[in-house]
Amino acid sequence: MSWDLDTLMLSRLQFAFTIAFHIIFPTLTIGLAAFIALLEALWLRTGDPIYRRECIFWGRVFALGFGMGVVSGVVLSYEVGTNWSGFAEVAGNIVGPLMMYEVLAAFFLEAGFLGVMLFGWKRVGRRLHFLATLMVMTGTFFSAFWILSANSWMHTPAGFELRDGIFHAANWLEAIFTPSFPYRLAHMLLASYITTGFVVAAVSARYLRDGSHPRTGRRGLKVAIASLAVLVPLQIVVGDLHGLVAYEHQPIKVAAIEGNWETRRGAPLLLFAWPDAAAEENRYEIGIPYGSSLLLEHSLDGEVTGLKEVPPEDRPNVPIVFFSFRIMVGAAVIMLMLAWTGVWLLARGRLENSPRYLRALVWAWPLGFVATLAGWFVNEVGRQPWVVYGYLRTADAVSNIPAGQVATSLGVFVVVYVLLMAAFLYYLVKLIRRGPDKEQASPKLDDEAPARPAFMPAADE
Repeated sequence: MSWDLDTLMLSRLQFAFTIAFHIIFPTLTIGLAAFIALLEALWLRTGDPIYRRECIFWGRVFALGFGMGVVSGVVLSYEVGTNWSGFAEVAGNIVGPLMMYEVLAAFFLEAGFLGVMLFGWKRVGRRLHFLATLMVMTGTFFSAFWILSANSWMHTPAGFELRDGIFHAANWLEAIFTPSFPYRLAHMLLASYITTGFVVAAVSARYLRDGSHPRTGRRGLKVAIASLAVLVPLQIVVGDLHGLVAYEHQPIKVAAIEGNWETRRGAPLLLFAWPDAAAEENRYEIGIPYGSSLLLEHSLDGEVTGLKEVPPEDRPNVPIVFFSFRIMVGAAVIMLMLAWTGVWLLARGRLENSPRYLRALVWAWPLGFVATLAGWFVNEVGRQPWVVYGYLRTADAVSNIPAGQVATSLGVFVVVYVLLMAAFLYYLVKLIRRGPDKEQASPKLDDEAPARPAFMPAADE
């Protein structure tokens, strides 16, 4: 029937829009929670009140992002029931509990200690407050753990048995720890830390450039650059390992990433091309000879699977996957260059006196979000036409509802989410312009101030 295609297309578009909007905020808060915990640990270790001020400042940003994440995330659970009832019926026995664990083991933990982290600075002791911060950080970790466990099961399903076309758990450990899960979890966590690192670096660079909060900017920039110099190359290694696992279990997805139409030996690594799905070929290819075979098979003569191994209806949208992957890699290369340039400047004592570099950092704040969204498109579009890879097609998972209803709800979501994003950006910019609490003109706040034991009171307490 004609409504099937329309409903499927609109339902996919609606879910893609809402989840792309939502993922921005967990990406920020997962990284911010770890960064705040690091700052508080440094404060306890050194007693430097600048770290405490940064904790309070970034805690406010965290609270803003956390609220937006909750508001935008609740909608996704309802969409599964309204737009994807076929998926809920067939896979709910496995995906449902995993999503429930995220609420019970992650959201409640995170929300329960958030108030102490934000408002408990003068109400609880230092160690108890640090424990609350660690619990919030742990909550963000478990939130990513369970959501990505459910998502990984959809990509590499394991630990189940089918009874009358319905998935039932046969081994929960295998269902949770699927082959792609460890790599997907590590990749997403690192993406969050890197994204947050560039946001912190951008704000710190701005404070140094305009001179509004020089001590805070100097300290925040040093911590961010030192962290990014390690995290970005580590992410590239993890991403490569993740790709090898995807090639083992989802070779057609990787074929779309690489733009390989024919199964062949010595396949090139395409830096650029224009995939033509109708003609089943690429135009304007620019590549490295034997590169794809070397990366995927670790051999110059390795045989690489092509898209033509399956019929067209079993292939993802090749241009979206192909170009999204290159956007992600391009952003990663720029971030690596910025991070290592920052370390080079830091080692020579020129980090805060390099106006061009500071300007570049200010403009680089969205790179992590761009890379994360592009990677998410590669991951999810590359899985198509399957919602549970190899078992349940997306077309069979959609609800039998009129397309007009989906179009109406999609339009409402677009309007509401645009307003929410405008409000978020307004208050975020307001927070950044205000900055941390006013710094005191005291030598004890300088970077060169001597460290003191954690049990001694801070200068501002």
